[in-house]
Amino acid sequence: MDVLEAIRQRRSVRKFDPSHRMSEAEIGQLMDHVILSPTAFNIQNWRFIAVRDPELRAEIRKAAWGQSQVTDASLLLVFCMDLKSWEKSPERYWVNAPAHVSDSMVREIQHFYRDDDMLQRDEGMRSCGMAAQTAMLAAKAMGYESCPMDGFDFKRVGHLINLPPDHRICMMLCIGKPLAAAHPRAGQLELADVFMQDGFPERDD
Repeated sequence: MDVLEAIRQRRSVRKFDPSHRMSEAEIGQLMDHVILSPTAFNIQNWRFIAVRDPELRAEIRKAAWGQSQVTDASLLLVFCMDLKSWEKSPERYWVNAPAHVSDSMVREIQHFYRDDDMLQRDEGMRSCGMAAQTAMLAAKAMGYESCPMDGFDFKRVGHLINLPPDHRICMMLCIGKPLAAAHPRAGQLELADVFMQDGFPERDD
């Protein structure tokens, strides 16, 4: 599927065929594309948990206030961020670059993120957001639908997946075969309402 067509057709679907599961090859294909998503300084600070165990899925569904897509989707991914990826052997992110480039980038990474907890979290949110969009478009191109989620108890899900102390959850993503089409778009703002040239309009006050 053409990427522009995938963007046009992608919708959030909540009713999935619970009898369908993606093959290992399909999951591998999906994730091989997801990890091509961009990250600042190439720190690759996303971490992805595929929840396969039915009992664990059932517990996560409870933490998501009973939303059926958590257990019925073919694949449930929890998108997490490693807040300290910037200091965990950062030279590995530039292992294929010339030595002088690698050395420079490692210094920049450490200078940029050190002592700035808010920036570390914000960077993780940006990275996971881009990875999730990649996953949704890749899933659509593969013939699947998806549903991004933040309607769940983050603390409870973190406990269930044994989230490390220096990690945070960004969101979950359900992917699978739909049982019903998405509802019509509820209301799309006009492009002119959200797209401006060179800044926001001058304010009278």
